[in-house]
Amino acid sequence: MHEFRVSPRERLVLTAIIEIYIATGEPVSSQAVARHFENKEGLNSATIRNVMVVLGDLGLLDQPHTSAGRLPTPLAFRYHVAQLQGSSNAASASSSNPLSDQRREQIRNTIDDSFTGVTSPMQYLERTSHVLALISSGLGVAVATSAAEQILEHIHFSRLAAGRVLAVLVTKAGAVQDRVLLIDRDLTYDDLEMAARYLNESFRGWPLDRIRAEVSRRIQTEQAEYQNRLSALDELCRRGALAADAAGPTIYVEGMANLLAGELDRERLRQMLMALEAKQRLVELLNAYVDAKQQEVRVVIGPDEAMQDLVLVGAPARFGAERMGTVAVIAPTRMQYQEMIQAVSYIARLSERVFESPTQ
Repeated sequence: MHEFRVSPRERLVLTAIIEIYIATGEPVSSQAVARHFENKEGLNSATIRNVMVVLGDLGLLDQPHTSAGRLPTPLAFRYHVAQLQGSSNAASASSSNPLSDQRREQIRNTIDDSFTGVTSPMQYLERTSHVLALISSGLGVAVATSAAEQILEHIHFSRLAAGRVLAVLVTKAGAVQDRVLLIDRDLTYDDLEMAARYLNESFRGWPLDRIRAEVSRRIQTEQAEYQNRLSALDELCRRGALAADAAGPTIYVEGMANLLAGELDRERLRQMLMALEAKQRLVELLNAYVDAKQQEVRVVIGPDEAMQDLVLVGAPARFGAERMGTVAVIAPTRMQYQEMIQAVSYIARLSERVFESPTQ
């Protein structure tokens, strides 16, 4: 963030402008700010106009037209978020209540309805993207960590055609992945059944990378005995049957219509949608900004050139002591920051409650 000094009076005016803009979506005039304070701070329109000039010089306000009011810049939103997160009593940094009782009840009801019947971390993350989209009116995102996907539960092979095999992989976390493998040799149904049975019986509960290494080791050390049976298995593994990283981590995205209904201009929205369609880029953004070791929510204004009018609010989600993924909201900068920070934090910590035994 740029280094600058903002006086208490300037901070009050800037906070008021941001709150009014979030509520109305329109440029904010000095008269609107004066009405916001209702003379409680001893600020009249003339004083407020002078403060707005200073804030504009600092790069915190923009004036779309000479006669128009001011708009907060991305720098202003970053400053606002820093004030919210840096205060020991974040609610005092804004005149808005962080989470009203009604909002908490709405979130609680949405959670209770959405997480009924969830039995695995992957199901939890999938439902989380739906909940975040509902409560934010933005894009709900949940990304599973690689560790959550790479424990073998079951694998099945089906012959599609000569040299083409469908591999269906089920992980311990509940993810189902399928991919078509291109094989140099034509494998029979018996070959495929033997390979699947061998993997399921020998390696259920193993990390996928350890399975690949162990299969190669066994072939090298016991080649004479297993050459005929394991050569087909080696071919399947080398061609990607257990390549969990090939498709990248599992990602759940919901709420695109929320952004389509927003106020972003069409060209910028088109660019943003192109970025979101490249899910790997979205995963990279979350990995870049949300640290697995952090405990608090991370807020990033304009995380990407195609998303400069959007804000990312993300946090790591854990299952016990293990991190199982990342949950996030991507929404227009006109959002209730303190409310969404608390909501994302609350949902990121819900896993223990969701998987809690009814008898506990």
